[in-house]
Amino acid sequence: MAPQNPSPLAAHLPTGLATVEQEIARACKEARRDAASVTLIAVSKTFGAETIAPAIEAGQRVFGENRVQEAKAKWPGLMSAYPGIALHLIGPLQSNKAKEAVALFDAIHSVDRVSLCEALAKEFKSQARRPQLFVQLNTGEEPQKAGVAPADADAFIASCREKYGLEISGLMCIPPVNEAPAPHFALTAKIAARNGLKNLSMGMSADFVTAIQFGATHVRVGSAIFGHR
Repeated sequence: MAPQNPSPLAAHLPTGLATVEQEIARACKEARRDAASVTLIAVSKTFGAETIAPAIEAGQRVFGENRVQEAKAKWPGLMSAYPGIALHLIGPLQSNKAKEAVALFDAIHSVDRVSLCEALAKEFKSQARRPQLFVQLNTGEEPQKAGVAPADADAFIASCREKYGLEISGLMCIPPVNEAPAPHFALTAKIAARNGLKNLSMGMSADFVTAIQFGATHVRVGSAIFGHR
């Protein structure tokens, strides 16, 4: 049964969602790409079920969350009410939350260290689920930000595959807020290409059009759909 009494914030969601979809289609056309080659991840972190439901009812089926515990609290009910949801973890993942993450998420965008690889490999042996995995790059080499440094990316990807038996689907990056995103998207695409990775999780509300120009296959859009938190 659909959640009742949507919040006032939710009233604009179909319009916001439609606008983002139109911008994706326009960007793909300009880049001579099929719009179907870009997956829109609606970033629903911090929003409750009553706000998310209108986006689902408007046709959105792929959502992104930053924290395992928050997702566990609100998504099982939504998934029961609305079949066919794909849930992506786009925030940092603690190794001790790997079991819960593998059980709940369809994709994990934040693989970035050995301890997490070990934890995921262990869970893949004990669970039937195999979430799509993205290695997170720290293209700006910002000390406060998670992710693998570009110079270490090739070796880390090889280790994921060869030592831990993890199938890496693609790369994810979050450019520094005070820098132009294009060079960071270009670098991420270059590293992906030389490692045979086809998926690129790049671009958020402010820069997803640019990300599409550089080959993004997954864009993570929150505020343009749900409004500001």
